[in-house]
Amino acid sequence: MSLLVIGTLAYDTVETAHASRDRALGGSAVYFAVAAATSCQPRLVGVVGDDFQQEHLDDLTSRGVDCSGVERAEGKTFAWGGRYEPDWNTRHTTFTDLNVFEHFDPKVPESFTDSPFVFLANAHPAIQLKGLKQVTGKRFAVADTMNLWIDIARDELVELLGHVDGLILNDEEARMLTGLDNLHLAAEKVLEMGPRYVILKKGEHGAFLLGEGLHFALPAFPVTEVVDPTGAGDSFAGGFMGAIAQADSIDHDVLKRAMLHGTVTASFCVQGFSIEDLGQRGADDLQARYEQLRSICTV
Repeated sequence: MSLLVIGTLAYDTVETAHASRDRALGGSAVYFAVAAATSCQPRLVGVVGDDFQQEHLDDLTSRGVDCSGVERAEGKTFAWGGRYEPDWNTRHTTFTDLNVFEHFDPKVPESFTDSPFVFLANAHPAIQLKGLKQVTGKRFAVADTMNLWIDIARDELVELLGHVDGLILNDEEARMLTGLDNLHLAAEKVLEMGPRYVILKKGEHGAFLLGEGLHFALPAFPVTEVVDPTGAGDSFAGGFMGAIAQADSIDHDVLKRAMLHGTVTASFCVQGFSIEDLGQRGADDLQARYEQLRSICTV
């Protein structure tokens, strides 16, 4: 079934303790779409500038991503720079240039409006909601957010939560949004704001899925060599939503399996810069690691 993502296409400049990349392909929608493309044919809505290389759009298209919702605007593409400490948990943003994304007004093509599954990648919640309201065929929509929006656009975020079925956020963001230190109580309060499910990410410590009688905990896949954690969260979301779209179901068993798919997809992402590792992985690679993770979780 059709899966729509609304988010950013970007060029990232990333520095780690071991190596660096300048203007590597990035952006939330790119990571999501590449991750989801192993399970379905995602539809992408976003904006790029004059400097965005056509070969990158062609590459996404070759993977089965429908890029007809990508607008090209006059100016430069969204750009982000970051530096990671050796522990990988500490990231310093060196610059954020919104460029054409500053005035992004999501326009969902008519051919995309029947999408039953929707992912709203990290953006101002007002932009996310504007995009979502154009999707008349929506059955299951999940949003991502960050501490910035909780801080400066809380009212808009709370409004968005009344229109989505799921929210993905990390433990720090959950505490910030709810004012509660206990993560389970924080998740319950988020659910009271509107979504049916909440996914709490805890980085190297795994993730939780809670809601509607479901409480599922999952460890992270044990990656032996992390190269670049940029895009791991969006890759997780792409694997998660891609599995749901492929199954065309949101029953509890499907959601649990989707959590495993998201986790193993993210584990490939962190093994390379940009989509250097993730972009080389096919369904067989993901299935093999899925079985490994499932064996770890089986008593």
